[in-house]
Amino acid sequence: MAQVLLVEDDAAIRTALTRALREQGHAVLAVGSGMPALSSAVEQKPDVVLLDLGLPDVDGSDVLSMLRAVSEVPVIVATARDDESEMVRLLDLGADDYIIKPFTGAQVNARIRAVLRRAGRVEEDPLITVGGLRIDTRGYEVSLDGRPIELARKEYELLLALARRAGEVVSKRELLAEVWQLAWGGSDRTVDVHLSWLRRKLGESAAQPRYLHSLRGVGVRLAPAAPQPVGAVGAARPVETVGAVGAPRPVEAVGAVEAAEPVEAGAG
Repeated sequence: MAQVLLVEDDAAIRTALTRALREQGHAVLAVGSGMPALSSAVEQKPDVVLLDLGLPDVDGSDVLSMLRAVSEVPVIVATARDDESEMVRLLDLGADDYIIKPFTGAQVNARIRAVLRRAGRVEEDPLITVGGLRIDTRGYEVSLDGRPIELARKEYELLLALARRAGEVVSKRELLAEVWQLAWGGSDRTVDVHLSWLRRKLGESAAQPRYLHSLRGVGVRLAPAAPQPVGAVGAARPVETVGAVGAPRPVEAVGAVEAAEPVEAGAG
């Protein structure tokens, strides 16, 4: 998908991110310090740079400044520093986006796709279809089962952010960063309120979702609800009994969902 220059001094994180990005189809050039990163950016001309701040030879913010003097390549800063004033400073220095450790490979991949779209470096299909939901990104039009849906700007941007990652669980923090540009923080309530408005316009509710599935403490997934098998609605599962009196036998829980393992925070 893209040629990524990964600048990370921690060998374990560098290896894990390289593997995760290659699994997503990216070509990855990984270096562990600032000066080789500058040389690679000029010589290899990557599509995007993922830049850690805590480098052994030159501070990452200085690398960013020097890189901006010679290249317009999109730069995503990866850091464990979550101070708002620091994030603003990095954006003023020329960073296109940033991601705060710890994070998963899927989160990094989503940020890469986002900055490449903004930079016009990827061709995106203007029509996104998820089940009966259709989004025309050129005309800013949304329809459900052929019926036009009128959305406010943030409702549209929220739906589009989820549709671009249909089937994936997207955290509210990621949505705050992508839709509201609040990567350093913000209230989950902002996302919850817009999700409620969006559900209403899609003809669903949190209790009976058709497309917007919330996983408490994890995030939101956009996907068509699985159709109910004939005769399954309201069918009670019989309770087995033991002995003549018939004490109920408890049903054991199965299928615990495993959360994605985040990349550990480094010195950056």
